[in-house]
Amino acid sequence: MTLLQRLWIYQAERFPLAKTVPLLACFSAASITLSAVLADRPLPGIPAYLIGFCLALILFFQMRVADEVKDGADDAAYRPERPIPRGLVTLRLIVSLGIATIPLAILLALLHGAGHVWLLLLTWAWLTAMTVEFGVPAWLKARPVMYLLSHMAIMPLIDVLLTGIEWLPHGTAAPALWLFIALSFSNGCVLEIGRKLRSPENERAGVDTYSGLWGAGQAARIWLVFVGISALLLTGVGAATGFAAVFAAISLIGFAFCAHRARRYAADPTPKAEKQMDTVAGLWVFGCYATAGFLPLALGGLP
Repeated sequence: MTLLQRLWIYQAERFPLAKTVPLLACFSAASITLSAVLADRPLPGIPAYLIGFCLALILFFQMRVADEVKDGADDAAYRPERPIPRGLVTLRLIVSLGIATIPLAILLALLHGAGHVWLLLLTWAWLTAMTVEFGVPAWLKARPVMYLLSHMAIMPLIDVLLTGIEWLPHGTAAPALWLFIALSFSNGCVLEIGRKLRSPENERAGVDTYSGLWGAGQAARIWLVFVGISALLLTGVGAATGFAAVFAAISLIGFAFCAHRARRYAADPTPKAEKQMDTVAGLWVFGCYATAGFLPLALGGLP
């Protein structure tokens, strides 16, 4: 196979663009739009949205590269079917691609001024710390909840970077924007736990999962707690935009659906239910961002 063919297979398995691009497009656009709506400012131009999407795509790819580095030994020992352990691509190649995106990200950030570069550098500093497990890999591995929270803290940083595309030129962000930034943190936990729920037959020695750690029932309940936190924060965003009742109704309906799927997985954690939980987690997060970012425009018109 050619290099491009191998990279195409790699992205399909480890960074699936078909799923990633729509979610990041929604996430980045919602971040920029809501920042403007909450501050009662006009929406920025199309270039701002393109910059936001490209920065989000670069950062999430760099997060994947960081995972390949820090999980390399475990992948070789317990997940030999993954692209790097099986020899489809080399770790050196993937890391090189990640490094190659650094100057592009800096250039994009500079288009919005030096202050935006500092937000990018702050995000990279946390990503670097994550890659080396904050210098305490054994301590974190023994404390999976701290591992989850410390790694998901990068989501608010990315959101500050994305919303900064809108608010930084104006010098200040809307006070209520913290609700959306907190929503990014809780949604990150929803995604992370949701993708690590397994059926008993798919559990594997040496591979950490939340279902393996807590059991299917407890893991599903903890996942639902984070969905509930996201629902409350989404309702708070609705209140800040003047549409609390509509946002509350959407949050309640979405939470009820997630609770239904979580109960079904907890009662019968089959491979099919495992895949459904991963899908539902993605749909919930996509729905949160679409609602928060675009529903106020649909209900109240452009600012």
